[in-house]
Amino acid sequence: MAKSNEKMRDFFWLSYSDLMTSLFFVMFVLFVLVYTMQNKTIGELNEKNKTLNTAKEELDKINEIRESLENIDGKYFIYNETYKKHILNISVGFKTGSANMMDMSKNVRDQLRDAGKSLEKLMKSLPTNQNIRYLLVIEGQASRDGAPINDELSYRRAIALRNFWFGLNPNLNNVLPNCEVVIAGSGQYGVPRDLPDIPPANQRFLITIIPKIGEMNK
Repeated sequence: MAKSNEKMRDFFWLSYSDLMTSLFFVMFVLFVLVYTMQNKTIGELNEKNKTLNTAKEELDKINEIRESLENIDGKYFIYNETYKKHILNISVGFKTGSANMMDMSKNVRDQLRDAGKSLEKLMKSLPTNQNIRYLLVIEGQASRDGAPINDELSYRRAIALRNFWFGLNPNLNNVLPNCEVVIAGSGQYGVPRDLPDIPPANQRFLITIIPKIGEMNK
């Protein structure tokens, strides 16, 4: 009888030992699993935090640029919030079918020259680094008179204005660092357009400044 009880005690302790070993193994596996998942979660949160910080840097830079653009001379440029364009506030008065700047009066040319100097000064004051470049779009518009050459004419007038501001065949990389000047002619179909849309309304120039921001983390 005593031997039977002793065997039962030995069996109990063996079973208890096996149970504790199994529980330890289970707890160890759970610990490793939780530790691995925790590190993975921390890594993902760090990556998301980096992404958010980069986005914040980009947003801060965009806000800085937006504030700088607000300093454009209101004497020469009127901002259209809907279409995000600056309207050159000078009545250019080209002759019908002409893209010759000399067709304008000296007073108009003087105003345009001053507007160009003001724009160049603004572009040079914008925030710049290796990750930020700008598109300066000089867009010509034409009166809605149904002439078939209006698209081409508005483009030629925009070229004429660029050359008037920066010279013939200008090296704009030197004149406006970090800026690409793009010429556009939207003819009688571009926006915005003043109403009533009849000649000589909308015979004008529009300026669009587009910041191109690269990867801030670089």
